[in-house]
Amino acid sequence: MTLRLSCGGHKARLSCAVMLKLHRHSLVAAAFAVIAFLLLYAGAGETKPFSAWRWMDIIAEGGMAAMAGLWFVMTLSSRPGGLVTRLLAGGLAAIMLGSCADCLDEFFRVDKAASWDNWLEALVPFGMLVLTAGIYYWRQEQFMLNDHLAKRERLFRQHRAFDRLTQLADAAYLRHQIRLEQERDPSGQCALVLLDIDGFHRINREHGAREGDRVLQAVGHMLLLNLRNEDLLCRYAGDRFALLLPGLGDAGARALAQHLCDMVARMRHHGPHGPLPVSLRFASEAAHGDAEGLLARLSAAIDGAGQPAARPQQTVPAQ
Repeated sequence: MTLRLSCGGHKARLSCAVMLKLHRHSLVAAAFAVIAFLLLYAGAGETKPFSAWRWMDIIAEGGMAAMAGLWFVMTLSSRPGGLVTRLLAGGLAAIMLGSCADCLDEFFRVDKAASWDNWLEALVPFGMLVLTAGIYYWRQEQFMLNDHLAKRERLFRQHRAFDRLTQLADAAYLRHQIRLEQERDPSGQCALVLLDIDGFHRINREHGAREGDRVLQAVGHMLLLNLRNEDLLCRYAGDRFALLLPGLGDAGARALAQHLCDMVARMRHHGPHGPLPVSLRFASEAAHGDAEGLLARLSAAIDGAGQPAARPQQTVPAQ
């Protein structure tokens, strides 16, 4: 247990170091801004005597600057770049600099006719506004992540084996769930869709197996993001994914499958030599009868569809 915790802590430190390296320009800019503030007050202001220092104000304002700076570094060490990160880090940096100016005001006397120090101290409320915007978008981001996790909850709850590459359920779990849906509501609507990546063997041949694995992971994520919470996505075999859709008839399943094909076709997947186009074809059928026979019919429908579709509109549904 001690070894596992130690390894986990080591990985966390490496991750923080990588993130901080990614944001090194922001960190350097913040450090230079603090130094510039210090030089500005030292050059434009008059140093106050030690007896005039107000320690409570220094501790409060300096503490706020220090804590905002710490949160600024923690934010950059735990998040990749993006709008949310820029807003959170930018707001905290503004609060840090405004509080720093407020604290330096306790050490240096600035001419009351000058207004620049007031503008610098006004960075605190401005930073709070930016930080609030960042928290709002972070909240929206969390809603999306929670929805993404909810779509996997059905699998997590069963403690079943995952496909190691895509972190999706395997074919055995899919067959089990088909039987459960049939037992739960024998007369209810439920559809099964099989999705196949066009020309996947070509991707492996031209770009290597590692890039093929990345394509499988990207397609799996894109499919998950466009499903309902009650839908089940599995990796059926190789480059083939299966969707179990409770409550959907054949027409609804085909419409959803076409939408998923469109989303994957619009996905911007970048391979080692530039953008790599990815498209899908599908077969769908009502999830009635024996699971093995159902999956065999859908596989045959996809295998007999001829050449891979060049565009999502050319996907071939099962008849």
